[in-house]
Amino acid sequence: MNRHLELAAQLQDYILEHIPLARAMQLRVVRYDSASLEAVAPLAPNINDKGCAFGGSLASLMTLTAWGLVDLNLRERGLACDIYVGDSSVLYLQPLLDDLHATARYTQRGSFPGFFETLSRTGKARIAVSCVVTAASGDAATLEATFVAKLR
Repeated sequence: MNRHLELAAQLQDYILEHIPLARAMQLRVVRYDSASLEAVAPLAPNINDKGCAFGGSLASLMTLTAWGLVDLNLRERGLACDIYVGDSSVLYLQPLLDDLHATARYTQRGSFPGFFETLSRTGKARIAVSCVVTAASGDAATLEATFVAKLR
């Protein structure tokens, strides 16, 4: 099995085992390539009273996808870290009437060397990640977040 597929499957198993909300949302990790992570969830268990995606589900899916991107990059390098959301901002741009599809990427390309250098020097580092949930007519929601990794 491709190493990225294997890591994505491990992340999905971990999230579903340890985060009950992700199980209720029926979250699935669908693609990982070191630079980005994609996760999906069906609309039905994430619907609100208006028939569109619940804002809390959108925020949760984007947060978990962004967190997962950092986690997988650390796993690829054999680093055991606890990862926390340092801060985040969510924008809801339009109602989503379809399944939820989130894609997370690093906010600044090439930010990893400094992140890993700080992590090895101090045992703690911060990195910015963005995530978007897309709809047929454009972005439905976005997340900008900073994650903190601490070596165990």
